[in-house]
Amino acid sequence: MEHPIQRDPEVLGGTPTFRGTRVPVRTLFEFLEAGDTLADFLVDFPSVQESAEVLELASKRVLDDETVA
Repeated sequence: MEHPIQRDPEVLGGTPTFRGTRVPVRTLFEFLEAGDTLADFLVDFPSVQESAEVLELASKRVLDDETVA
């Protein structure tokens, strides 16, 4: 599986974006910091759907690791 985040100098000057989109990764963090959910983000940025699923799995893994610690 390809990494869901890319950094390409031809896309937004190398800003980290979700692979295959022009959506900066920082936008997701801004949504979450504002109290929005991943579902809210995907409504506004449906092109991120596949990458977001990977991130959701990763976040669940992080939360699982935190509960074990």
